[in-house]
Order: sequence, then C-alpha cells, then structure tokens
Amino acid sequence: MLQKKILVIEDDRDIARLIELHLRDIGCAVQVEHDGLTGLEQALSTPYDLIILDLMLPRLDGLELCRRLRARPNYTPILMLTAKSSELDRVLGLEFGADDYLTKPFSIRELLARVKALFRRIEAIGAQSAPASQEQIRVGELVIDVPKRQVTLQGKPVHLTAKEFALLLQFARHPGRVYTRAELLDLVWGYGYEGYEHTVNSHINRLRAKIEQDPAHPRYILTVWGIGYRFFDPREEQNA
Repeated sequence: MLQKKILVIEDDRDIARLIELHLRDIGCAVQVEHDGLTGLEQALSTPYDLIILDLMLPRLDGLELCRRLRARPNYTPILMLTAKSSELDRVLGLEFGADDYLTKPFSIRELLARVKALFRRIEAIGAQSAPASQEQIRVGELVIDVPKRQVTLQGKPVHLTAKEFALLLQFARHPGRVYTRAELLDLVWGYGYEGYEHTVNSHINRLRAKIEQDPAHPRYILTVWGIGYRFFDPREEQNA
C-alpha cells in the first residue's frame, strides 16, 4: 500500500506534535499547520489522503475551512477534532462535509482507529466504483458523468458539493429503491453518525433546489412518506 499523506491542522502545538508522531509510527507522511488560513492554502496546493482538522482555529475556523474545501470538486476525507461536545457542533461538522469527528480529549488509539477506518472506507468505495469508471447516467434532462463527477441539467452544469454528488449518485444508480434516512446516512456519510438523520433531510433539500424545476413537487428525488426517499424510475412512465 502506498504511503498515505495526511494534513494536520491543529493550533495546539503539543496535540499536533503528538498526532504527528503517532501517524508517522503507522507509516503516514504528515504535514502540520497551526492556523486555518495556512492550513487551507496547504490543502489546496497539495493533494492529501486525509485532513485532520481542529474546529477552533485562529484566522479561519475549522467549519469555514471545511465548507471551502467541500465547495471544490476534489474530495479529501476530513476528520474533525473539537473540544466541544454538544450535538450542535457535531451536526455542523456533518453539514459542512466532515467525514468523521472526535471530541477532545480523545485517546491516540481511538484517533488511529478512526484514521484507519476512513482509509478502509475510501478504498472500498473506490473498489466498488472502479468497474463503472466510464459510467454516465441519464434520466430525462439530468445527466451524471461519474468519472468526471459532473452533473448537467438541460445541458447546463449543476454545481454540487462532494456529499451532494455522492447522495445523488447513490439514488441514481438504484432508481425506484426506497432508502430510509438511516440507510442513506450509513451509505453516504459512513459510520459514526447514527442519530443524525436530519442531516440527510437538509442535504436532500439542497439537492432538490439544484436539480428540481419545482422543489416542492420533485420529479427526481421523491419522498416516501413515513419511510424515506427514492429516486425516480423511468420505467414508471413507460408502464403508466
């Protein structure tokens, strides 16, 4: 396995040094930055396999940094660190696109377990999508170009965040299948987010606003009342 490159953005130098030492012990190449703006510049200038991001940072906080990274097409997993333990902080991290989080104080053993789990999940997703690398999905006027990670509607580009794209792709690959919010949370966000089904709702609302002509009466992402959501199946029109 190739050496993993990790960017650690943590203003507490003692914690940052401790994280760096233990990540190097498991064979990772580690770059450490101590403020949000410098961390953002580093993240945008160099490809990394993982970013470990503190929530409270000088110059640019972790949530805004996460939001800016997720607004760009290239996807890098983010493990967010926070000294706060409230549900609101964890939900905000999810909403802004973090893949997992740890609340301080945390054990190094748990940190390393989360890091390894994120790497396994990304590798599994890559293995699953490899056979469909040339895949293009067309549903009406909606086109999803999988290898380019691009979406167009009526020939015009639709700008999606990484999580919005992953959610849309999950739906579009399985038209007609009904998903509960918990299933979508596990499939798109991964383990560790049990109980945050409302995050799925907010992402679907934003996705509908971008791809539906009338989000109040959606064509593509349909609500199955009392259960969850499903994607429009073109065969329904053929059988009507």
